Amino acid sequence: MSLDADIRVTQGRLELDVELHLDDGEMVALLGPNGAGKTTLLRTLAGLLPMAAGSVRIDGADVTTLPPEQRPVGMVFQDHLLFPHLTALDNVAFGVRARGARRTEARRTAVGWLADVGLADRAAARPRQLSGGEAQRVALARALAVSPRLLLLDEPLAALDATTRVQVRAVLRRHLAGFDGARLLVTHDPLEAFAMADRLIVIEDGHIVQSGSVAEVSARPRSRYVADLVGVNLFRGRGQGDHIDLGGGRRLAVAAAGSGDVFAVVHPRAVSLFRQPFDGTPRNSWPGPVEALDHEGDRVRVRVGGLVPLVAEVTPAAVADQRLVEGATVWVAVKATDITVFPA
Repeated sequence: MSLDADIRVTQGRLELDVELHLDDGEMVALLGPNGAGKTTLLRTLAGLLPMAAGSVRIDGADVTTLPPEQRPVGMVFQDHLLFPHLTALDNVAFGVRARGARRTEARRTAVGWLADVGLADRAAARPRQLSGGEAQRVALARALAVSPRLLLLDEPLAALDATTRVQVRAVLRRHLAGFDGARLLVTHDPLEAFAMADRLIVIEDGHIVQSGSVAEVSARPRSRYVADLVGVNLFRGRGQGDHIDLGGGRRLAVAAAGSGDVFAVVHPRAVSLFRQPFDGTPRNSWPGPVEALDHEGDRVRVRVGGLVPLVAEVTPAAVADQRLVEGATVWVAVKATDITVFPA
């Protein structure tokens, strides 16, 4: 056991109410829209923000009332937050000193960590003399130098350009693999989360709405944000045997809807588009206007409005053959057997 937290915080309009458990060695990615409470949660765990109520326990020890420097927590911020008047060496040594180490011991520890992140030759440089990637590696070294049991990473790659992001991600991944405590990563990049995390936690409006493995969250999204994140169409309605009532006279025919409130997932690749009404087997078919076309590699995501708005994914050749352009009317077709249904 590494982290057990029950956190309630009020920050302006945000009411954060979260229960969280992380195991030793577990890498968890925290996802959610802007303003959901992700950074607030991390800063509260680190002791940088006060709680209205709740508790934080790390390795069984209650750290709720401890100040940041007394918690076994390391944090890497998006914008580094290095002390501008200190060298890279002294920035890394600062946290070690704050936890009671002698100056010589702290500097020796800092020298080792700077070497480990490939910055031994930049020890005397101040933050303004470092590149963005170098500064973030110094910030990582500073967080790890205090031997934390909980490592918090607040979008550590977001401020970096694409090339630097790849380089720093490799350094980050190497060090995270060797870290035996719990790790909590805030990111807006789903690919980054999917590649690095053992588990995803999705937070919206200060509450956890979904938690599970990448496969579990992708297969059964429980909010519009999650559906957009994993790239699928999500509908919510009432199951009525062989169809789902979406309200407003709209319905989806499915293989088995059961009864009660349900979610329905339609993968964009399961959606067919035609320029004319057609005779075929799909039980779901309706017209709608093409609202947008987004080219993504060898596929094109076509957003269709109308009675039941959704996104289809087709090939560039299909776009050309069907003469798909914004404003054109198309007929949507989805087989009932291609719709995944699960309880809401």
